[in-house]
Amino acid sequence: MRVVIAEDNALLREGLVLLLRSAGHEVVAVAATGPEILPALLEHRPDAAVLDVRMPPDFRDEGLRAALAARKEMPGLPVLVLSQYVEESYAAELLGGGASGVGYLLKDRVGRVDEFLDALERVAAGGTALDPEVVTELLTRRRDSPLDPLTPREREVLSLMAEGHDNATIAKTLVVTERAVHKHIGNVFLKLGLPQSDSGHRRVLAVLAYLNSTQRA
Repeated sequence: MRVVIAEDNALLREGLVLLLRSAGHEVVAVAATGPEILPALLEHRPDAAVLDVRMPPDFRDEGLRAALAARKEMPGLPVLVLSQYVEESYAAELLGGGASGVGYLLKDRVGRVDEFLDALERVAAGGTALDPEVVTELLTRRRDSPLDPLTPREREVLSLMAEGHDNATIAKTLVVTERAVHKHIGNVFLKLGLPQSDSGHRRVLAVLAYLNSTQRA
């Protein structure tokens, strides 16, 4: 996998480079400031981008803005955004244009190497990867939403879907059968009014509905 990294912290940036290379991936470019990100992405057209939300010069949302701009130029570009804190508006905005091939992780997750690499691979494959802490924060802040008809178990299933897990992993996490998970997901689709279409696409739509409902908290 060819990856572009954007991170202003030199130690973390070099750590990401070493981590990805040791996992067999190719780091084709690194960016240390916001203005460097989009040109690097457009030049190298990577398989995935790992971007910090806040970058120089203003340390606001330079990384997020670059990610959104890049996805307009390269629709479907897989982007995994890193953040120091849970900033739900950033997560919702990133996913607001379509939840395919996007992820939002807290930086602490990078230290959990297997989880980080798994999240990156899911994003590169067109899936989603939301940090569990981000999901929890989003879920507790939204009231009076389209998710209200969902049962507590269906919300658990949807939150795990938002983290990017497949049915087998969800079943193992909740200690239920895959058949039960399949049934819960079907109920989620039905209650959210999602079309009878490709199930993979409907999973993305369900996650997008989840994020859109939390964005208005």
